[in-house]
Amino acid sequence: MKRYLGLDLGIKTLGVAITDPSNNLIFPRCTLRFAREDYDEAIELLKPIIEKEKITDIVIGLPLNMDGSKGFASQRTINFIPKLENLGVNVYTVDERLTSVQAERLLHDNNLKSREFKDKVDMEAAALILESYLRSII
Repeated sequence: MKRYLGLDLGIKTLGVAITDPSNNLIFPRCTLRFAREDYDEAIELLKPIIEKEKITDIVIGLPLNMDGSKGFASQRTINFIPKLENLGVNVYTVDERLTSVQAERLLHDNNLKSREFKDKVDMEAAALILESYLRSII
């Protein structure tokens, strides 16, 4: 059976969200922190989650410009995808425009304290990315 992981890739962080085993629920999992642009380190931090949770499919946000074109951030994600594929999982991209804004709004609406806020945004964005993908395949 498939098991999904959602990712929101940044320069120093990787937001992670996961489905339950039946793929009906999505949970923000964690925010992995790594040295600036050290995506090999990010992969090493992600490996144990993929193995433990038996992840088969990964959905990663593709940051497009507001006009839909690809920019520098998109290229970073495109370069990261082969590293994920080398882990033996299927990888899909989802347009992630405004997911961080949505995640911030959601956390603000839930009265999260500012020091906790920063730690939660990336994993909430990953959950929104994953949710967007799963809705698209229903």
